[in-house]
Amino acid sequence: MRGPIVNDACPAHLDPDTFAFYTRSLRALNAAGVPYLVGGAYAFERYTCIARHTKDFDIFVRPEDVDDVFAVMAGAGCETEITFPHWLAKATCNGELVDVIFSSGNGVATVDEAWFEYAVDDTVLGVPARLIPAEEMIWSKGFIMERERYDGADIAHVLHARAESLDWRRLLLRFGRHWRVLFSHFVLFGFIYPSERARIPAWVMTELTRRLQRETASVPVVDPSPICRGPILSRQQYLPDIEDRGYRDVRLTHESAMNEDDIQLWTDGIKIDGERPAA
Repeated sequence: MRGPIVNDACPAHLDPDTFAFYTRSLRALNAAGVPYLVGGAYAFERYTCIARHTKDFDIFVRPEDVDDVFAVMAGAGCETEITFPHWLAKATCNGELVDVIFSSGNGVATVDEAWFEYAVDDTVLGVPARLIPAEEMIWSKGFIMERERYDGADIAHVLHARAESLDWRRLLLRFGRHWRVLFSHFVLFGFIYPSERARIPAWVMTELTRRLQRETASVPVVDPSPICRGPILSRQQYLPDIEDRGYRDVRLTHESAMNEDDIQLWTDGIKIDGERPAA
């Protein structure tokens, strides 16, 4: 029978054995020199001071580093698996779980060197670690608009907490051609916090408004097989457009890193996950 583990760094909500697993994993990765970043609820709390108790732990790595992470976690007694080859792996030990994230469910927000260049040094559960940048948190969360999960409130809270320190130009570049998604979050921020809307720089709103005006004034291109970008926001809700209405799935273009096998596996996962996205 396992006895209690006493550690001042263990949060009250966290089971001591779970805490021991998380910290052991972080220390093993640090000792091996494998680059990773902490995201999820722990990074969100650091940026917003809003605590959210979850049953897993998220680390973000570059796709080329997944094998090295697996080697470290296997050496620590974990079982490892690639859950979805385009974005997610897992390491488990005695029922405890670490999500190893290297992209996003829509294949857009792939972890690259810039995540590490702009990462934030911190201490997580008493262990030195680095957090995913706030800009990348907004980028990866910004597309999560499932029927059963919408991360818009998270975006609003990060904007509220970090507006003065955000790299706005880099954030615009991250969203790129998907700037309408980012713009929608900015518009909602002004609705949610009327007294705070000026914290989003005027030049940012002006630039995005100009883009919208240019698109509105342009002559639409007649496409016999138009694209639907809905699947990068929800893997389920726009399936009728792809399957029944003749729209092409944007995930099969250069806008996403997914292929047909990835899309099928991710779609099949809707039933496995009970219509709840994994992240």
